[in-house]
Amino acid sequence: MSAETSPPSNTETAAAETAPDAVGVDVIEAHLRTLPATPGVYRMIDRSGDALYVGKAKNLKKRVAAYCQPQRLGQRLRRMVAQTVTMEFVTTHTEAEALLLEANLIKRLKPRYNILLRDDKSFPSILVTGDHAFPQVLKHRGARVRSGEYFGPFASAGSVNQTLTVLQRAFLLRSCSDSVFAARTRPCLLHQIKRCAAPCVGRISEADYGELVEQARAFLRGDSQRIQRELADRMEEASKDLAYEEAAEYRDRIRALTAVQSHQDINLVGIGDADVFAAHRIGGQTCIQAFFFRAGRNNGNRAYYPNHADDETTEAVLEALIGQFYQDRPVPPHILVSHALPHQTLVAEALTVHAGRRVRVSHPQRGAKASLVNHALGNARDALSRRLAESASQRRLLDSLAKTLDMEASPERIEVYDNSHIAGREAIGAMIVAGPEGFIKNAYRKWTFRGNAEEISPGDDYAMMREVLTRRFSRVLKDDPDRQRGQWPQLVLLDGGVGQLGVARQVFADLGIDDLVVAGISKGPDRHAGRERIHLPDRSPLQLEANDPVLYFLQRLRDEAHRFAIGGHRAKRSRGLTRSPLDEIPGIGAKRKKALLHHFGSATAVAKAGRADLEAVDGISGGIADKIYAWFHADG
Repeated sequence: MSAETSPPSNTETAAAETAPDAVGVDVIEAHLRTLPATPGVYRMIDRSGDALYVGKAKNLKKRVAAYCQPQRLGQRLRRMVAQTVTMEFVTTHTEAEALLLEANLIKRLKPRYNILLRDDKSFPSILVTGDHAFPQVLKHRGARVRSGEYFGPFASAGSVNQTLTVLQRAFLLRSCSDSVFAARTRPCLLHQIKRCAAPCVGRISEADYGELVEQARAFLRGDSQRIQRELADRMEEASKDLAYEEAAEYRDRIRALTAVQSHQDINLVGIGDADVFAAHRIGGQTCIQAFFFRAGRNNGNRAYYPNHADDETTEAVLEALIGQFYQDRPVPPHILVSHALPHQTLVAEALTVHAGRRVRVSHPQRGAKASLVNHALGNARDALSRRLAESASQRRLLDSLAKTLDMEASPERIEVYDNSHIAGREAIGAMIVAGPEGFIKNAYRKWTFRGNAEEISPGDDYAMMREVLTRRFSRVLKDDPDRQRGQWPQLVLLDGGVGQLGVARQVFADLGIDDLVVAGISKGPDRHAGRERIHLPDRSPLQLEANDPVLYFLQRLRDEAHRFAIGGHRAKRSRGLTRSPLDEIPGIGAKRKKALLHHFGSATAVAKAGRADLEAVDGISGGIADKIYAWFHADG
């Protein structure tokens, strides 16, 4: 799985490229004298202390010795050896352990000479909670720390949402939080539209609700046919008993199950839980399509474009991606691949150790599984073709943009900034990032403003922009002062005119940054789209032709920044709307909150209540009443 390739950064200095091999060779030979002939992982470190390359070896001494003969290495590896100033080693008991450690370190350190899995987003799953008498079904992303049963992964949030809708329609499970559940006094809208059994107000017993939960779990485990038969039998019995309304409810539940099955584009009988990886390569770029099957059901797919050198084999790229992919994800019992991996048996052994049970890695040649791999391969081929076409178009747009703004070269990273608020309330600052391959969404950032009322008055967009830019570029000056890690933009775009541009110039002057191209994009007269003006330092505003592709490109960038900022603002505002002042009082849980709201009718009435009135509420002792009163009358 050790793959000694990924092209070095374009920002490497010419001095580094021409550094004599002998320096790095001497460093490696010095370490070689004490190396054991055992399995392990080695790291090559550059002058800045960053990892150049991470590799694993069955025999550390023998593997590292190969770097002492630069005449047998390619130009790229010779450059890597020349940049090496020290090495670090970790010995392991087995080669499989070394493989796991190598993948973990590559994922964490992102060495420039390794094959890198660039898209590292987590996958959503469905959680049926296990810490409540009436379990909740919800979308989950991240560490699996909450008690309950997890089902997934799903390739996208959309596929999870679709399945959750089915679970609500077919099994009437609640989706509300425990605090909302405890505070309900009457059924919510979901019960009215027959998507929840309303256990919060006793419309269903705990035993009957538990039966619905077990049916949902069976469905998610792949036993949907049995569930459908059971519902069909109950529908028929209800019909015979002339209970037509009940029969109609069973019918609707059966339709919901049938609908989700019909939307599963590919289902393979007998596959159970498996992931499929298929790699296709064009012109030095590789697309790997990953399909996820759970309980024989297709949970969607996702495309990956790993970073690697031109001379790296497709098999090695595929093997490296699989190793990094499962570092923080559950491993299914079976993995299907489109190419035989260079160390396929070792990969299977390492994943077996990682999962704690047997994992098979196979390269099917015929039959249904081979057809499934070929389908994934076709998807990889189509996705890569589209990406290359889009990349060529994007590059032309970047070239035209650079020409329009009189830049020396096309920007590799563009950062666009916008703010969103309502009269200064729930304000959010946002940054989106774009480059030759389109929007770089894992680089997007949001900021909540720290400035107090004396520093930022409500609606002061200039002060907000000043804070965002100061925080962003102070951080990048600290984290990447030498501009070697790809965190610096070549172009900064602001949603605004001359005022916003002046703020940015002042921030950059204060931070000692004098080589970034910065521009503002303002709406034209009457805020008419298509008549935008581009504001540049010490120049008259530019107004492009309405059909200019560069104008469309700038509009897309600005609109994406606006969308991202608005989304953050709305999410923050929604949290504020659903938050009750009672939630902030220490010692007031869901039960006491419910009792207070039942007694007084609103949080505002609770805030106005006296100590005696508070103490009259069921469950509120004298001490708790004093605490609540003091909370709302701290200044009294």
